[in-house]
Amino acid sequence: MHYHNPVISGFHPDPSVCRVGEDYYLVTSSFEYFPGVPLFHSKDLVHWEQIGHVLTREGQLDLSRAGSSGGIYAPTIRYRNGLFYMTTTNVSGGGNFYVCADDPRGEWSDPIFVDQPGIDPDLFFDEDGSVYYTTSHDAKGQGAYQSRIDIRTGKRLSGVSLLWQGTGGQYPEAPHLYRIGDWYYLMLSEGGTEYGHMVTVARSARPDGPFVACPHNPILTHRSRLKPIHATGHADLVQGPDGSWWAVFLGIRPAGYPARHHLGRETFLAPVTWTEEGWPVIGDDGTIGETMPAGNLPLRPKTEGTTTEGFDRAALAPCWNFLRSPDPRNWSLTAKPGCLTLFGSEATLNDTGVAAFVGRRQQHFSFRASARLTFAPERDGEEAGLVVYMNERFHYEIAVARQAGARKLLFRRRLGTLWKVEHEMPWPADSIVLSVHADTNAYRFGFAENEDRAPVRFGQGECSMLATEVAGGFTGVFIAMYATGSGTRSVTPAYFDWLGYETETRP
Repeated sequence: MHYHNPVISGFHPDPSVCRVGEDYYLVTSSFEYFPGVPLFHSKDLVHWEQIGHVLTREGQLDLSRAGSSGGIYAPTIRYRNGLFYMTTTNVSGGGNFYVCADDPRGEWSDPIFVDQPGIDPDLFFDEDGSVYYTTSHDAKGQGAYQSRIDIRTGKRLSGVSLLWQGTGGQYPEAPHLYRIGDWYYLMLSEGGTEYGHMVTVARSARPDGPFVACPHNPILTHRSRLKPIHATGHADLVQGPDGSWWAVFLGIRPAGYPARHHLGRETFLAPVTWTEEGWPVIGDDGTIGETMPAGNLPLRPKTEGTTTEGFDRAALAPCWNFLRSPDPRNWSLTAKPGCLTLFGSEATLNDTGVAAFVGRRQQHFSFRASARLTFAPERDGEEAGLVVYMNERFHYEIAVARQAGARKLLFRRRLGTLWKVEHEMPWPADSIVLSVHADTNAYRFGFAENEDRAPVRFGQGECSMLATEVAGGFTGVFIAMYATGSGTRSVTPAYFDWLGYETETRP
């Protein structure tokens, strides 16, 4: 039996995993998107269902000052004595903190902040009851820094000391500490979360060191490899019920030459074996493939295909996100039953403010997305539509807008400091079906009078122009519904009856 990588496709970086009985729980970074820290559940480590988010309340997550690729950085999830713990960093407000819950599908606690600098925090519960808090990138230098904390209050019970600086790669980060047998293992990611990414490991007889590096580091890397997967790193270990060991980690799947990736950093899985000397080996001597042997994993069937959100439930499904802390004035599921209603805010897609924006991650190179929009703008500047969005400086949109007293359909491209309305035409009707069809190379935008008609092509944009190598940052592309008043609040609501996302190939 084999499984396919990535196991969670699209923008789901910095994975961390824990097992409780036969259940696995996994979290990933979320940066400037709300709710924060996507939460997944699996029975086999391969097929994951998003069951919600960890940070769902503004009291837990303030993104009001988060710029693009700000906000929530790498989380760690752990389980101890009936409680789940998730620790992370809000680089845009508050620093390092953790929350807890007895039921991961329910509400998590308010944040408990830890007075320790750095990012990528890790929680380690030792057998004697001590709790160690480890971060990376201390202001004094680079490496893994550690203190002991009171898990009830978050207060430090010791000073912050340097554990290990890694093997010399830049940006040693994402520390995870484990006790396996007689050894404490400290795992780091080095080289930066780009094409030089790698995972290294050291061990000690004590949780606070000194740590000795593995003689065959790095234990995972695809640097300088001719592989379809690159930037492998930021790994976390988990042991299955049968005693087997596995690693989850991030990677990217670039396309073209020079290589560029636009889906973001994704979550991958590989088996872990151990040398006679007791050192971990991830995958095939530190490399992995798109197809991997499943070993004894109890693989379960996976469903793919069309997903249509009709907005007829009391809450948005877990796949949907807001851009930064949501303004309740900007959206509603009850203003018009069976629709998502967006009320355009002052912010446009070119701003770092709180836009009226509800989107989902692009998770496949090839897909079709379409949405029915009902919108009759009354004021100049009012606009609503579909956007393919990387950040405020790189995006494509097809929209209905009012300009100079006339209602128009337009297609716009924003690429850095360059922007252009590529196509526009009068649009007198109050409703329209907007669509985007993607393959590895291009997004093709279209429109139709209703869902029974084939879309009319209205513009296209290159996928590579929204790639991290061009647009920068740590995120991936979103497909989103949006509305704006272009500097003032819109008086006209935009009603989205549904949005469909149809995949054409495996991820």
